[in-house]
Amino acid sequence: MRGMEPWRLGGHRPRSPMDRIDPETFFFHFPSLLYASGRNLCYLCFQVERKRYPWHHYEYWDSGVFQNKVYPQARCHAESCFLSWFRDLNLSPYKHKYHVTWYLSWSPCPTCAEEILRFLQEYRNVTLSIFTARLYYFWHLDFQDGLQRLCRAGVQVDIMCFEDYKYCWKNFVDHQGMPFQRRNLLKHYHHLATELDKILGTTMNPLQEETFYQQFSNQRVPKPPYQRRTYLCYQLKPHEGSVIAKVCLQNQEKRHAEICFIDDIKSRQLDPSQRFEITCYVTWSPCPTCAKKLVTFVKDHPHISLRLFASRLYFHWRQKHKQGLRRLQESGIPLAVMSYLEFKDCWEMFVDHKGRPFQPWYKLKQYSESIGRRLQRILQPLNNLENDFRNLRL
Repeated sequence: MRGMEPWRLGGHRPRSPMDRIDPETFFFHFPSLLYASGRNLCYLCFQVERKRYPWHHYEYWDSGVFQNKVYPQARCHAESCFLSWFRDLNLSPYKHKYHVTWYLSWSPCPTCAEEILRFLQEYRNVTLSIFTARLYYFWHLDFQDGLQRLCRAGVQVDIMCFEDYKYCWKNFVDHQGMPFQRRNLLKHYHHLATELDKILGTTMNPLQEETFYQQFSNQRVPKPPYQRRTYLCYQLKPHEGSVIAKVCLQNQEKRHAEICFIDDIKSRQLDPSQRFEITCYVTWSPCPTCAKKLVTFVKDHPHISLRLFASRLYFHWRQKHKQGLRRLQESGIPLAVMSYLEFKDCWEMFVDHKGRPFQPWYKLKQYSESIGRRLQRILQPLNNLENDFRNLRL
């Protein structure tokens, strides 16, 4: 059993992770602050998922927490601690592929960024996602360059949002049954997200392959489950013309991806005398509030036609969510379940696939058809349901 206290001389082995950290450590070291004086320690919460040949889907493999070493005789950043520990696990490229997720209190320094890049170059069967609470010396060019190089190498880099904090609390904090409280954890979230967008040079990057397969999959999540976020990918084109924009969006703290989408389209100030078509691919169908906002948006912008393809249905058994989906249909916004064709189109348009073809997962067609039938039952007019009930002749 791993411990829950930071390393001490004579305690943990230098490269051995902890299971969890205490709540006080979490609330002190993980707030999203622009400037966080007195927080010299860096914590790295990690989760490793692994899939075996012939590469069906990822399954949970290991998790834990690393902290940087500050005592003089064994200085080591948290990222280096993890990479050294991970390298010793015999990462066979022929038997397994790995996806690693980090939740960091500080983003990587230039030296750590370089070490990460060398590691990923050596182990091609490993992909990495980094979610950081704060940006370390983000005003220094060499620190910005390190983050940019990670992004160009295919590493997902993002600021921790509400769901990330909640996930960390559940899986990496010794909370003793206490419910999650946000406190000041997200104090400067929006500012930091904006700064990171400036550093990376774009508000939207192509989806990484592993992100697409994990988040857009219509399979049930294997246990223990990984976190499924809301991603919205859209293409915008004039009614008669070629595509003028392809954008990937993700839900943010208190702002669902659909709201980000509406704000993004409004900011483009599209010519109202010209007709436009927008096709959206979403991991989850809209919630009732977002459905209402989308209906209002289309009503206020009659020169824009919108259609939605969803991989999965969000809380489809709740009446309010059903009503929201019906409202979309009644307002002339087509909603359909993604089939193989839509998954393939989404892959080709929005994923950094480096020329690799889309590989459908196990039972994609069966899951898509099952979800599609469920959606049709929801959208079926009530009078048709009454007729069907009468036809049963019970």
